[in-house]
Amino acid sequence: MSITIVIIVITCIISYMAGLTPQERMSRNGLFDKLKHYPVAEKGNKEFYRMLSSGFLHGSWTHLIFNMYVLWTFGETIENQFMSTFGSMGRLIYVLFYLSAIVVADIPSYFKHQNNPGFASIGASGAVASILFVFIMFRPMDGLMFIFFPFFAFPAIVLGIGYLIYSSWANKNSRDNIDHSAHFAGAIYGIIFIIALHPSVITTFLSRIQEGLPF
Repeated sequence: MSITIVIIVITCIISYMAGLTPQERMSRNGLFDKLKHYPVAEKGNKEFYRMLSSGFLHGSWTHLIFNMYVLWTFGETIENQFMSTFGSMGRLIYVLFYLSAIVVADIPSYFKHQNNPGFASIGASGAVASILFVFIMFRPMDGLMFIFFPFFAFPAIVLGIGYLIYSSWANKNSRDNIDHSAHFAGAIYGIIFIIALHPSVITTFLSRIQEGLPF
């Protein structure tokens, strides 16, 4: 069994135990509130574990299924890539990368909302964004389908740039209660992480873009 599947199973179990609906969360001993990313509690009570545990919570079945589907789609590819690139240490590096991505993705909102009792966030989206952008670094011209254009595949690099632009804009302008800063930070962390550990990925990235150009 792949590490990606193990992460998905653990995430599903914790998300279910904490509650995937408001009604479930009320009846499960406050586990959801104890594990969510809550900067005020992290600063005031030193509950920094929340910056990791929040990555295993989800607010609904739709939220959970979407994140775990994207993780499964790209995670197994990157897990295999890490095993190929880093040898026997590949899976360990993959696990550490995923867990650290959850934490790093929460850092911007921690500093922004550490005195805001009205803010909290959950979900694996930041770590999933890290996985996606490592995929883009290795395979920038692979065709990916965007949810609003399901019958047309865009090069991964195009969707990646669009994702960064939207996340940056939404972080400043959106009022949809989604932690867009976590998406942006996770994506950037994925790029920095793989370049730091495997600098030749830059050559791979550029050569595959060149190979995929129509001229």
